[in-house]
Amino acid sequence: MIPHEVISATVDGATPARAWREYLQLTQAEVAQRLRISQPSYARQESSGRLRPQTLSELGAGMGILPEQLDF
Repeated sequence: MIPHEVISATVDGATPARAWREYLQLTQAEVAQRLRISQPSYARQESSGRLRPQTLSELGAGMGILPEQLDF
């Protein structure tokens, strides 16, 4: 399930990764630390509209959500 707030943020122009991160009240630095990558690397992934399945899996795990919830 995808919360209304996440859908609404994407309608307003956020990528699903950004919308979820903000919904979960996480900073880019916090997610990057969970993924063991730098904050700038995470920022590039978050701003990408097209992520590979492996990247979706990693981001989902880092945020505690399913990869499918990032792919809409």
